[in-house]
Amino acid sequence: MIKEIELAIPPEQHLDMAAIREAASNMLNVDQQHLTHIQVLKRSIDARGRQVLYRLKVKVYIDEQPVPEVFSIKHPHVGTQKPILIIGAGPAGLFAALRCIENGLKPIILERGKDVKQRRRDLAAIHKMGVINPESNYCFGEGGAGTYSDGKLYTRSNKRGDVQHVLKTFVAHGATEDILIDARPHIGTNKLPQIITAIRESILNAGGEIHFDCKVVDLIIQIDHLKGVKTADGNTFTAGAVILATGHSARDMYHVLHQNNIQIEAKPFALGVRIEHPQQIIDELQYHCPVRNPHLPPSYYNLVEQIDDRGVFSFCMCPGGIIAPCATGDEEIVVNGWSPSKRNNPYANSGTVVQVNLEDVADPHTDPFKLLNFQAEIEKQAFHAGGGKLVAPAQRMVDFVEGRLSVDLPTNSYLPGTKSAPLKEVLPNFIYKRLQKALPIFGKKMSARAGGKGYYTNEAILVGVESRTSSPIRIPRDPKTLQHPQIKGLFPCGEGAGYAGGIISAAIDGINCVDALTRDGLF
Repeated sequence: MIKEIELAIPPEQHLDMAAIREAASNMLNVDQQHLTHIQVLKRSIDARGRQVLYRLKVKVYIDEQPVPEVFSIKHPHVGTQKPILIIGAGPAGLFAALRCIENGLKPIILERGKDVKQRRRDLAAIHKMGVINPESNYCFGEGGAGTYSDGKLYTRSNKRGDVQHVLKTFVAHGATEDILIDARPHIGTNKLPQIITAIRESILNAGGEIHFDCKVVDLIIQIDHLKGVKTADGNTFTAGAVILATGHSARDMYHVLHQNNIQIEAKPFALGVRIEHPQQIIDELQYHCPVRNPHLPPSYYNLVEQIDDRGVFSFCMCPGGIIAPCATGDEEIVVNGWSPSKRNNPYANSGTVVQVNLEDVADPHTDPFKLLNFQAEIEKQAFHAGGGKLVAPAQRMVDFVEGRLSVDLPTNSYLPGTKSAPLKEVLPNFIYKRLQKALPIFGKKMSARAGGKGYYTNEAILVGVESRTSSPIRIPRDPKTLQHPQIKGLFPCGEGAGYAGGIISAAIDGINCVDALTRDGLF
């Protein structure tokens, strides 16, 4: 007999299988000697009550042995098979390549940036000298933005595809099995590069190709069919289909499409700031105690509020994290956040953003670049407000709300440095006003215990600007074939095309695009 049950376990016992077995025995009223195996299916933290608990969903085998599950990553050799071009080696591109191999096709990945090891040097130059390599940075390079921007695997995209398949693929390439059961799975920026390297090796060992420092600058189109691409080094690559998975910051690719008369369209996105607190404040608020239980991880939060008929929400929350400089060009400030696997830094940061709609700019339906230009202009304003070398404009939280320039700024994790500046002069007024209203409301939602510090505090710093939440441009595609409606053989994919919002959803979209091009005789 097999039973699935849910257990409430104290934090200090959530990894203790003897304690879990005893709790299951008591709940089922079955003697422990009959419990032949217990498998933890899901694990989450319940901090709603005064006592914080782990909630475990477990499968209990009673007088029955489990059948071992085997997840194989053995791939056929596809070196001589039909080629598929994949532009971009982020999660969409890498998982598209793995799916090509599974379907007997040869993936050829063209990545404008460098491999994960070489990419580290360019990230170091960003932090130490404020110098950006426009082809190799936090956004561009092997693994995409997620590789050095946290590795969070939380998603609500179960309807899009097989989330467990993606997670198991990460495990097969070196990720801990905890990601299969945690409600908010996380790999960590310190571990993800090794996993990405292992995925690359799987692709190459199966006969696929990956070309780094290989930037696509033009398309080869015959009538209404995309036949291949041209790269900056003068080479051409041809194939029967092209999966375009360039990410939400590859602005030049939108111009390549536009110059080839391929339809693109403006898309809403969200923009705001990154807010950082001492992690201890967030732990006290969420876990209802002045000192976090050592058996609990640093706490996260999720906040959303409607302000003047517009959504204001937290985004990409990083417990124990670091604010990162994620610009991709000169004279722009873009901030994001990441956490190492242990999430053991003393700060908690989160994007806090306001929805930007089409009506916020003039003529978005006639000019597809309107929202992209709007985004870029704010990033330039942030750069000039910071004074250069990627120094970011910032304010203390209460000062921001009350319209004061901060006399000084708290210590924080943003390594290039912060400068006290009025963010009101950087952010559009409709964003500034809504953030100004939302933050005290968030403070009431995360109210402090008597004598404690709350979310709404001048110990928190607002760093501008969080602008690359999603692409401000969508590349249209047919919902059934996933091809561009104008151009055969072009499969817009992932975040850059407007169809994903994170590592997992991008990976699933890459898989879906390959499945679409192989079914119904499309390829």
